[in-house]
Amino acid sequence: MKKAIVYLNQFFGQIGGEDKADQKPIFENSLVGPAVEFNKNLEDIEITHTIICGDNYMGSNKEEAIKEILDFLKDKDFDLFIAGPAFQAGRYGVACGEICKVVKDTFGVKVFTSMHEENPGVEMFKKEMIIFKGGKSAAAMRKNIKTITNYINKLNKNEKLDGAEAEGYFTRGIRKQVWREDELVATERVMDMLLKKIKGEKFVTELPIPKTDKVPVATPIKDLSTAKIAILNTGGIVPIDNPDKIQSASATRWGKYDVTGMQRLEGGVFKTIHAGFDPAAADSDPNRILPLDALRHFEKEGKFKELFKYFYTTVGTGTTQAEASRMGKEIVKELLEANVDGVLMVSTWGTCTRCGATIVKEVERAGIPVVQLCNLVPVALTTGTNKIVPTISIPYPLGDPATPIEEQLKLRFHRVEVALEALTKDVEEQTVFKVQI
Repeated sequence: MKKAIVYLNQFFGQIGGEDKADQKPIFENSLVGPAVEFNKNLEDIEITHTIICGDNYMGSNKEEAIKEILDFLKDKDFDLFIAGPAFQAGRYGVACGEICKVVKDTFGVKVFTSMHEENPGVEMFKKEMIIFKGGKSAAAMRKNIKTITNYINKLNKNEKLDGAEAEGYFTRGIRKQVWREDELVATERVMDMLLKKIKGEKFVTELPIPKTDKVPVATPIKDLSTAKIAILNTGGIVPIDNPDKIQSASATRWGKYDVTGMQRLEGGVFKTIHAGFDPAAADSDPNRILPLDALRHFEKEGKFKELFKYFYTTVGTGTTQAEASRMGKEIVKELLEANVDGVLMVSTWGTCTRCGATIVKEVERAGIPVVQLCNLVPVALTTGTNKIVPTISIPYPLGDPATPIEEQLKLRFHRVEVALEALTKDVEEQTVFKVQI
């Protein structure tokens, strides 16, 4: 009988919610959560272990997390590795993709996971492994597990496997020659498509071309000391009463808030409404996400001329790229009217980073230089951000609450300064700027 191991995050591993998102890997010699359902549906395959790891820990300490998991796996006998399902949870999807890829490359075993089409992990990893098309939430758990196990069972029995569409996973760009059951030759098929196209009827191409949306790098700011800078965030920082009623997930609204005369954002006056992480750190000090204190410091110092009086906010968790693009275009219109010269965008978790990157592309498409500060750098790169400055964590990008305030300010001021300098750099390709603190 073949053996398999399942990877889960802290929530589906039943150890806690956001309070356990920083949990280091735990290794169980038993079936936990979805592993029970996987084991029930697999034929002649036994789930032997469950690995549980906090999403934040994997996202912020990827090398350490992967090393711990590989150390655990190195003396284990297993044939398959399954992660998730991750649904639309961006951090979880990226974590599933990261661990599946390294397990496949290290041990040469088959790996499988499942994600919703809006999960940023799909674009990042679909060419590396089979990712099944999953539901938006855990309501689709049993259905998603059934899709995965049906495929694995066919594979294990050496049964005929159909293509990606029929088996329910995302296409990987791999083409195989097969005999068509309808025996239609290419000339007949192409004429059929052509006639349908002429008549305006629907048809399906046999060679879909992936759509790319890469935006050219905007011309950098020549003299930062004369520039007007705007700050945006997808971390949900709003006044305490959330006056624009921005949704805490799958947002379709954005807001702008006047900070004229303010030197920093005060807890109790501002907060985060983001539903994707523990809000405690950002609520106690909103500058950990939206660094007004650092920007005021550099404005006073004369590093740049003026901070635009409004900051812009939305929530990126679960937000579709279509909505993010629309919101970006609306925000850009105001930035252009205000003659903003450069923009900084701060993002938090997975779909939040993708949302921020999508808005960033609209800013850059309009010719305004922009830098994204984020923790999940691979998500920003995959989505298409050109200039990136890494942050330290998902729930507190610019200041660890466990460290003294002096250390937090030193880190925040340094990374904001790196981002400001990046607005002046002439680069020809996507660039992740190095930080020292």
